[in-house]
Amino acid sequence: MELPTPVFDYFTAFQRNLGFLTRQEQEKLRHARVAIAGLGGTGGAQVHALCRMGIGAFNLADPDVFELVNFNRQIGATMNSIGRAKTAVMAELVQSINPEADVRPFATGVSPENIAQFLDGVDVVVDSLDFYCFKERFLLYRSARERGIWVITSPPLGFGFTLLVFDPKGMSFEDYFAFEEGMSEFELSVSLIAGIAPRPWLMQYQTQGGLDPAGHRLPSVGAAPFMIAGVIATEVMNLLTRRQPSIAVPELIQFDALLRRFRRARYRWGMRGPIQRLKIALLRRKLPH
Repeated sequence: MELPTPVFDYFTAFQRNLGFLTRQEQEKLRHARVAIAGLGGTGGAQVHALCRMGIGAFNLADPDVFELVNFNRQIGATMNSIGRAKTAVMAELVQSINPEADVRPFATGVSPENIAQFLDGVDVVVDSLDFYCFKERFLLYRSARERGIWVITSPPLGFGFTLLVFDPKGMSFEDYFAFEEGMSEFELSVSLIAGIAPRPWLMQYQTQGGLDPAGHRLPSVGAAPFMIAGVIATEVMNLLTRRQPSIAVPELIQFDALLRRFRRARYRWGMRGPIQRLKIALLRRKLPH
């Protein structure tokens, strides 16, 4: 007996959201466009979580293909996806969940040539770029700020993460991290680490295994991206529906599931404060380069 072809209906698919979201709020998610730069460990899981929330349109940017080394943390990495473009695989995932979704892939990543198109019609940007993508990150934040678009990022830190939300009218990306013109990659890396891990809890259990800054290789575990995905999906929903007042840098949230630690902190001057500058100086001495 041949089974009938399933018919997709948006509000049937996402009706279990109702009760925590109103129908009007769900409609806002349905008609929202979220841009996600980077589709690796955190980015791929975020795409999945946001799609399950009912976000109706995505701009997805990543120049890479899936490899076997991605299997420990990346939701799109399977034996069937090895060698395939991450944008294509994640677009298929979205449309397998929501066939009505509008997905615009940017298979060359974020660049000066396509940044205007990448941000066109976007309500919220999610930064999931690789740690060392400094040029792309500067371009993304400056361009989003010029267009009045919020940017959310939540880098994985061992078995935890930090949540940073950038209000286009608030403290800028450059000011929070205390970036200066002419900084070397090592100096940029140190400032970035200081800003995303003001309390370096992961150092309590991180070993030197898998750590290769010169080769742009950092250790990671699959638990963090999935925690982060839920947090990012919640923050995007909140920005779109205004359920709760949004937090933004210089305020941040840190969480470590292994150590069972949580904190909400505010760094009035970002990483330019005297204590944070001292930490940056100590990191420069301690980190290999």
